[in-house]
Amino acid sequence: MDAEVASHRLLVRAGYIRRQAPGVFAWLPLGLKVKRRIEAIIHEEMAAAGAQEVHFPGLLPREPYELSGRWEKYGDGIFRMKDRHGADYLLAPTHEEVFTLLVKDLYSSYKDLPLSIYQIQDKYRDEARPRAGLLRGREFTMKDAYSFDYTDAGLDVSYMKQRDAYERIFTRLGLEYEIVAADSGLMGGARSEEFMHPTPIGEDTFVRSAGGYAANAEAFVTLAPEPRSYEKLTPAEVLATPETPTIATLVAVANEKHPRPDGRAWTAADTLKNIVLALTHLDGTRELVIVGLPGDRGVDMKRAEVAFAPADVETATPADFAKFAANPDHPALVRGYIGPWSPEGAMLGETSATGIRYLLDPRVSDGSGWITGANQDGHHVFGLVAGRDFDSDGNVEVAEVLAGDPAPDGSGPVELARGMEIGHVFQLGRFFAETLGLKVLDENGKLVTVTMGSYGIGVTRILAVIAEANNDAKGLIWPKNIAPFDVHVIAAGREDVVYQVAEKLVADLEAAGSDVLFDDRPKVSPGVKFGDAELIGVPVIVIVGRDAAEGRVELWDRRSGERTPTSVDDIAAAVAGLAN
Repeated sequence: MDAEVASHRLLVRAGYIRRQAPGVFAWLPLGLKVKRRIEAIIHEEMAAAGAQEVHFPGLLPREPYELSGRWEKYGDGIFRMKDRHGADYLLAPTHEEVFTLLVKDLYSSYKDLPLSIYQIQDKYRDEARPRAGLLRGREFTMKDAYSFDYTDAGLDVSYMKQRDAYERIFTRLGLEYEIVAADSGLMGGARSEEFMHPTPIGEDTFVRSAGGYAANAEAFVTLAPEPRSYEKLTPAEVLATPETPTIATLVAVANEKHPRPDGRAWTAADTLKNIVLALTHLDGTRELVIVGLPGDRGVDMKRAEVAFAPADVETATPADFAKFAANPDHPALVRGYIGPWSPEGAMLGETSATGIRYLLDPRVSDGSGWITGANQDGHHVFGLVAGRDFDSDGNVEVAEVLAGDPAPDGSGPVELARGMEIGHVFQLGRFFAETLGLKVLDENGKLVTVTMGSYGIGVTRILAVIAEANNDAKGLIWPKNIAPFDVHVIAAGREDVVYQVAEKLVADLEAAGSDVLFDDRPKVSPGVKFGDAELIGVPVIVIVGRDAAEGRVELWDRRSGERTPTSVDDIAAAVAGLAN
């Protein structure tokens, strides 16, 4: 079993889920009970926020997604199929299009708005690398809500209602969260925020400052330096730097053979690293792009995926370099010595010495000087000045964010943290409504395009995140309000009286409104039953054992581990107190 994280291992061992295929799981009775308790909280808070429930199919036709352009944009990320008549379908990865068309079909006036509707439904995405059990799967349950307004001010109100509802949901679920600015991705739109749960196993990096700034690293905006004057800077000079294909070797040789006139040592931050990326576009074409960034930073591939979406991004392969070198219209790429400038290119006025699209990190501002490749084996250019000696085809945000980088809002340096996205709220604006023709008549009888919000919570991911945050070496420890049962009663003995007392106790607890799991297996030892109880993770356990005949049982708090002798007559009140 490929169980990478604690939640995956424990949910399988305890009988909550079973793997069917990579990223696809069957739900067993315990898992369904927890999932439905989470969904019940979501339903309550959606109702409190004024949202009405609907339910769409997971199998949808191609046409709505083709109208929005996402049939192509999703590329290999979705499951596509044909019916027996050759018509195209997909397993829906998200439902903006059909929600929009539903509202278009039903409503035509501003008097019908604002409207908020939602569903809890399974989604499907063809993840290239499903991992960590329920945390990143190919089939997953999601709550997706959509708001519809005819003014931007109305959208702001609807957005905050959903945002506030999310805060209540995650608070009730006992989940720590931080609201961070996020990238909208293929959704598009204006305001976009993620609810990030801090966890060491998080797949996302987010940044935060003491002054209150918080953002997913993918949405972090670099505070670029102001342009500087370069009139008095010395001309660039090509110098020999043998056997320096890496930044570390370049810095060492530069300090040894070409020391700075001011006596300060060269560092990686003085160098301009040039990374060749390969973009595979939706039509299958492959394009090489060079990104220049300070040598003390690497490329964050998640940020690169956002910057170049919807194209797939990877580091250029040896085959890419060989194919490029075989083209007589381009100069060869000298690996390890690539740069944006060459004497020949400068004379021709070319933006890039390589003939490849050349993009710069925002830190490489006009007037800044660099050591970078001279496009000659064993040579680098010293004192190459941006804006004077070379230009670019634009800026791009792909460099990794480092602790201590200044927050873009001026609130101080940022720190980095790992997190798992548990919710996402978007102001979609008018893209889907405009594309699909969703308009209503306003107060003046004029047709106006509706503006939309989109709000998602990963239900099955949340279940796994809660399991990840609530366990010990022995098993799960569920929060009381989403545990599969309110009380776990264990008959721990062979005597008839133990089972008689346990059965009456279960009946009394159920009559008092508790949902009870009763372990009455007659030929299983108490030790095995206790181990199973610890693994399953119901936080309140009652042990009916050798003192049952005298009317005494043990109340076991799974969270603290404490066991308290309690009278059978007092157990209902004691359970109620422990459950609070």
